[in-house]
Amino acid sequence: MTIFPPDPNLAALRLQLARLRGARGWTYDELARRSGLSRRTLIEIEQGRTTGSLPTWHALAHALGVPVDQLLGALCEDHEPPAEPTD
Repeated sequence: MTIFPPDPNLAALRLQLARLRGARGWTYDELARRSGLSRRTLIEIEQGRTTGSLPTWHALAHALGVPVDQLLGALCEDHEPPAEPTD
């Protein structure tokens, strides 16, 4: 029997990005400047037209000064994340 993981909460991830950007008072242009990403990419991510790549989210986490896991943790917002493995 195959057990599939729950779907990632992409809406929560986009909202987390918007919150972090807004908390700093940054425009799309400012986040683009700090992350090296295009303004268009940022708008498309926040509006849900693209999910972005792992390098994109890595750049955003660094630009926002947060750990990648804090940013991407929003993907598990509506379900329990996997437990730590025990040895």
